Amino acid sequence: MRILVADDDAISRRMMEKMLQTSGYEVVAAEDGLKAVSQLTTKGGPRLALIDWMMPELDGPALCRQIRSRHDQPYVYIILLTSRESTEDVVVGLEAGADDYLTKPCCSAELKARLLTGHRILEREDRLVAAREEMRFKATHDSLTSLWDRGAIMSLLKNELHRAMRSETPVSVMLCDIDHFKQINDVYGHVAGDTVLQEVASRFMQSVRTYDAVGLYGDAVGRYGGEEFLLILSDCDAAQIRQRAENVRESIEKRPFQVNDSELSITVSIGFTTVTKWDKTQSIEGLLDRVDTALYEAKSSGRNRVIPAESLALV
Repeated sequence: MRILVADDDAISRRMMEKMLQTSGYEVVAAEDGLKAVSQLTTKGGPRLALIDWMMPELDGPALCRQIRSRHDQPYVYIILLTSRESTEDVVVGLEAGADDYLTKPCCSAELKARLLTGHRILEREDRLVAAREEMRFKATHDSLTSLWDRGAIMSLLKNELHRAMRSETPVSVMLCDIDHFKQINDVYGHVAGDTVLQEVASRFMQSVRTYDAVGLYGDAVGRYGGEEFLLILSDCDAAQIRQRAENVRESIEKRPFQVNDSELSITVSIGFTTVTKWDKTQSIEGLLDRVDTALYEAKSSGRNRVIPAESLALV
């Protein structure tokens, strides 16, 4: 495990490094408080830290306060090293955010034991975080396809429309339905049908954009219900949406699906629209009704095609 040693005294720092390396730790060193903060807040930085109380730039308690103010960072277990022994000083350090403290010069056996305690606490923290994230994922994602579930994709659509309204950027919506899906279930069984749903979901995800470097203009895919999928395309205007819809349709048609020992040709029908202006007087239900009507037209006119809601004079 990686550990940060922050001490402005080069000899003390080097001695601590050697002792920790002998115990199997990967040591990162810093000679002042600001460099220590930089190391601890770097992505993938150390999760254990031995911090000297007295350092240039930032002392130990000030460093602790900075680290604890960053709520988006993984938890760092901090042990303060100090020659101060008064109860008041200990309280100051712990209230600043230190997890433990040791009086210098410290006993190597005691230090190792306290680091093992920190290691156990971090492992427990990681398990709790993983369990929380798993619960959050299950609460918002479809269990079969791992896409956003209906409630989550509807919430995302609402948020995206409001964002588009504020930024005056377009947003496009696609409703996709697997053609003849009932026949797949009837002929090959529901397990085969589940396999098709999972593969369709995977291909949809490969056909859309993830969020860019600054967290803008990503697309979202959700399982709307049964064999229907809702796709939200951020910053996608009327000049782009037909080709984007064709790309999604072709991603399903172009390669057969392997189901049991058979190869199946699967297609989807798609209804779509682009919203260039949105205000609170409009309803999301009305928007989806228009897209659903376009989808119905795509199904009734031969399937495996894309139909814009605008072509039906519904918007």
